[in-house]
Amino acid sequence: MIVVDTHIVIWDALKPELLSDKAKESLIQADENEGILLCEISLWETAMLVKKGRISLDTSYQEFIRLVLLSKNYQLQGITPEIAELSTQLSETINNDPADRIIAATSLVMGIPLITADRNLNQADSLTTIW
Repeated sequence: MIVVDTHIVIWDALKPELLSDKAKESLIQADENEGILLCEISLWETAMLVKKGRISLDTSYQEFIRLVLLSKNYQLQGITPEIAELSTQLSETINNDPADRIIAATSLVMGIPLITADRNLNQADSLTTIW
């Protein structure tokens, strides 16, 4: 099982050529095995990107998410008290973006790697990342 950063889900659905070979292979393996953990905060983050015009869809946001969730063995993960608390205690080197901090904390609490192209997350000593 793996956790995916928001942009990974979007890229996989809309621009898979942006994914590294290692990320693609990890997605395939997780999809065929235990599954891919998608933090619910990514649903909000994606909705905000659509609203701001940073993502252009040929369908509604809700239909896009429905199709994404059907496309792979995604499992939604909410914010637990443990994830919420850890997200506030992470080093500032992670970055100050609340969604990134929740996604990073989810990876740490669940004890599974995070697929991300985010430089700050990839350089964080506390995280196991794939890129």
